[in-house]
Amino acid sequence: MPMIESQGSAIPRVLVLGGTTEASRLAQALADAQVDAIFSYAGRTESPLPQPLPVRVGGFGGMDGLRTWLREQRISHVVDATHPFAAQMSRNAVDACAATGIPLLALERPAWQSQVGDHWQQVPDIASAAQALPKAPSRIFLAIGRQHVEPFLARSPHWFLLRLVDASLALPPERGHIVLARGPFTVANDTALLQQHRITHIVAKNSGGSGAESKLHAARALGLPVILIDRPAIPPRPTVARVEQVLQWIAGPHGNTGVATERGV
Repeated sequence: MPMIESQGSAIPRVLVLGGTTEASRLAQALADAQVDAIFSYAGRTESPLPQPLPVRVGGFGGMDGLRTWLREQRISHVVDATHPFAAQMSRNAVDACAATGIPLLALERPAWQSQVGDHWQQVPDIASAAQALPKAPSRIFLAIGRQHVEPFLARSPHWFLLRLVDASLALPPERGHIVLARGPFTVANDTALLQQHRITHIVAKNSGGSGAESKLHAARALGLPVILIDRPAIPPRPTVARVEQVLQWIAGPHGNTGVATERGV
């Protein structure tokens, strides 16, 4: 891929706010195009995937810290490719870019939509999902990561299956089991996982994308109910769904990108 140069401006210097499969794909595309770019991780995962770009790990110190960092690093473009539930980082990016005049684009995967045969209960947030758990003892696949498990563990007498990237959490055997794995996952494997652990319910974030969608296909096939948590609200920002669109945006004239102007669903 040829080197990208912004039309009518200096060679771009891009900040990628990462944390998703799409962010890693973008990082590779930027490296292939010889774009000067920095990849930023929040640092919550002990063993993040290696990236072909210089990597920065950790927070920026809120919106003010991000605004200062962007100016110091002479960033020309910001791409928010964080997880759809990393709402605070996305809000900080919107505010910091507005304050500095640096263009911002979100690379955001579309949310999952229910299909015939699904048994979904859609809830607005983590607390509502915990409240929606059945009253009778159940075996629940808690597919929400490790940060927000406490509200669910507090609601005994359920048994929980967690799937995590690293061994950063422990569960007593009587309360659940942890599987260490990194996506993408397959429908066959997720079906076998649900059957092996006799899962009766699934709790998941509506993160979208194909890497973790297989559990929903497995739930549909097995007739299992799913408590699906809606995405948090993020201020309107230009949004695309494909890496190719990000590259076009970086190369194109500022202000005439042709991308959507509202947050994708």
